[in-house]
Amino acid sequence: MKKTLFKGLLILALAGMVFSGVAAAEEKIYINGIDANYPPFSFIDSQGEPDGFDIMAINWIAKEMGFKVKHQPIQWETIVPSLKAGKIDLVASGMSVSEERKQQVNFSTSYYKTVMILAAKRDNPIMPNQTMEPDMKWGVQRGTSEANWIQDKLIEDKEKKFKLQQYDSAPLALEDLMNGRIDLAAVSQTSAEELMEKGMGIKILGTYGQPDDETAYAVRKEDTEFLNKLNEGLKRLMASATWTELKAKYNVR
Repeated sequence: MKKTLFKGLLILALAGMVFSGVAAAEEKIYINGIDANYPPFSFIDSQGEPDGFDIMAINWIAKEMGFKVKHQPIQWETIVPSLKAGKIDLVASGMSVSEERKQQVNFSTSYYKTVMILAAKRDNPIMPNQTMEPDMKWGVQRGTSEANWIQDKLIEDKEKKFKLQQYDSAPLALEDLMNGRIDLAAVSQTSAEELMEKGMGIKILGTYGQPDDETAYAVRKEDTEFLNKLNEGLKRLMASATWTELKAKYNVR
């Protein structure tokens, strides 16, 4: 009788362990690595919470596709190594698709085109044809497609003589722009327009030659099942009224 009871309890215990293991697997939380200073796509709001177009889009996709997601600020220049090392599971934070990144990660369907421009302080009399003169000082966020493109295509390839200062975030570059430490900042047109609407005293001088960037979510090369889930969720989101609402809310044209 005691042996039978013991066996019964053992079976129940083992079943509980298996069930717990399955539940734990189902409760996996996907970590989204974000640039915490890239409005309107990803930023930290006044309450200390992640916010932005990409944040809300991924939240919707996660709910629609039945998985959980958490948003984790990461230094942008380390974002791809962090993804490959398993510290995060995806990047949904206005990431541009580039050939270099394609060799390291897989991208989802593109959902936006980013136009890169040069911003100057509003009262700066600089003209567009003066932006690449030797005494000009540019600022850009390090680790970005624009930083790499400017370095490779303008400074090294075309041997332009302007000075390039790289920053940990685009807002830091714009802060130095406003303080007069640099003359120009290479930023996305969407970000510049939002900041202008909020009262920042900058103006857009135009583009500097970089082709428009396709923007997409990034995952590890081996995570094909998760990528398929993201693509399906993105397809559903872009076909829904929520997509239009998010674009209007975050002024993403």
